[in-house]
Amino acid sequence: MPAPLEELERRIEYAFRDPALLQRALTHKSFLSDNGTGPFSPLEDNEQLEFLGDAILGFLASENLYKDFPHFAEGKLSRLKGHIVSAAHLAEAALAIDLGSYLLLGRGEEMSRGRAKPALLANALEALIAAIHLDGGLAPCRTFVERFVLAKPPGAETVLAPIPLDAKSELQELAQALRLPVPRYVIVQEQGPEHAKTFTVEARVGQDYVAPGEGSSKKVASQRAAASLLNTLRSLTPLSP
Repeated sequence: MPAPLEELERRIEYAFRDPALLQRALTHKSFLSDNGTGPFSPLEDNEQLEFLGDAILGFLASENLYKDFPHFAEGKLSRLKGHIVSAAHLAEAALAIDLGSYLLLGRGEEMSRGRAKPALLANALEALIAAIHLDGGLAPCRTFVERFVLAKPPGAETVLAPIPLDAKSELQELAQALRLPVPRYVIVQEQGPEHAKTFTVEARVGQDYVAPGEGSSKKVASQRAAASLLNTLRSLTPLSP
């Protein structure tokens, strides 16, 4: 059973004037398939809200990047935006507010741990963004996105600081430029329950260079490990990344 929606409102510090919008944002199509339409219409799952939320998030991410990186070319801004709106990043943001606990899912999704599926979480977060926009306008929507999607990690200047555009690709290019072995990635630890695991991955270049990274998925942990090792190698060479 999902947790009470009032808990989510307190967590995100936004109270809906129309609670039905919040409920719709959290309703997966599998729930309607299992339970019939009931008080819902066939369109009252969260897919249309997801569509709208994707567009709103794209605008707000673009706005943020335009302000934070005024000298970047359009192509680079687009690639940075791609990271912010990626399913992996949105799933992490959804996990941070425990969004999965509030979803209305069908029995099949419940049985297959749908509350922890990255794609499902990312879609629900986009739907939630749209619901806030429809309920209260762009201002509270921007506040939510800045706080929970564009939040800057401790000590970082921007949301992008801990993960370069594609740290693994950059690390491989730098290793080749330095005539070092091809980077390898090794999972060294898995912690936590199945629905909220944390992975630790080591990026290794030869025998001399190793750096760890943690994340809610192997992909994110690998990127963070690569980012850490990039910083190490860059400190040892005057070459541009």
